[in-house]
Amino acid sequence: MTRVFLVSLMLLQFTLVSVQQEIEIGREANAQVRKEVPELRDAQAAAYVRSIGQRLVRNAPGPQYPYSFTMADYREINAFALPGGPVWINRGVLHTATNESQVAGVLAHEVAHIAQRHAADQLTKATVANLGLGLLGAVLGNGGGASAAQMAAGFLTNGVFLKFSRDDEREADQVGLQILRTSGWDGRGMVELFQILQQESTRNPGSVETFFSSHPPPQDRIGRLQGMAGSGGTRDSQQFQSIRARLLKMAAPKSMPRS
Repeated sequence: MTRVFLVSLMLLQFTLVSVQQEIEIGREANAQVRKEVPELRDAQAAAYVRSIGQRLVRNAPGPQYPYSFTMADYREINAFALPGGPVWINRGVLHTATNESQVAGVLAHEVAHIAQRHAADQLTKATVANLGLGLLGAVLGNGGGASAAQMAAGFLTNGVFLKFSRDDEREADQVGLQILRTSGWDGRGMVELFQILQQESTRNPGSVETFFSSHPPPQDRIGRLQGMAGSGGTRDSQQFQSIRARLLKMAAPKSMPRS
C-alpha cells in the first residue's frame, strides 16, 4: 500500500470542506441548476413548499445553513439537495402524494442530507479520489486553483451531489424522520411515500426511474422505518389539497431529460 493511498484513507475520515465553503459551492451549484432545470413559477405553490421547508429546518440539527426550497416543473417523483442549503422538489411529488405529511417527508429527507453534511463528505471523497491530493488546496482555500463555481460545475457534471451512499441515505431517512416528527407531522407520511414509489414502479416505471437511479429501493427502507414512524401529528391540510388541485389544473409538467 503506497504512502499516498494511506494518506488518502486518513483524509477520508475527516470532512475537509468548511461550512462556509460548502455554502459557497452550493450557491454556485444552485445557480447552475436554475439554468438547466425549469422552475415552477407559481407564487402560491412556491410559498407553500417554502412554508413546509422552513418549518422543518427549525428542527434540523447541524449548522444553520441558508436553506431554500424550489419546485422543479417536472412530472417525475424526485427531489434532491445541494451543499449548504438548496433543496429542489419535483412537481410530480405533489401530484402523486395523497396528503401533506408525505410531501413533508420528502423534504425532511433532503434537509437531513444537508444537516448531516453528506455533500461535504462527498466533496472530500471525490476530491481525494478523482482530483488528487495536490488539488485539495482548491477546496480548502490554501492558494490558487479552482473557484467555487468551477468546483460546483465539476461535481455537478460527475453527479457527486446527486447520488449519496447507502449509509448516507439510511442516515437521511432516520434523521429526516426525526425532523418530520419533531416538526409536528405524522411520521407515517415518509413511509407512505416510499410505498407509493413502490407502487409506481409497477404502474408507471418512468415516473420513478430517476429516483431509483440515485436512491436505494424503497422496499429496503419501508421495513426499517415502519417501526420508527410512530403515529400522531399532522397528516394533511386543506392547504395541501388546495395547492395540489391548483397544480393539477395547470399545463402538464415536463419530463426530465434522459441522461
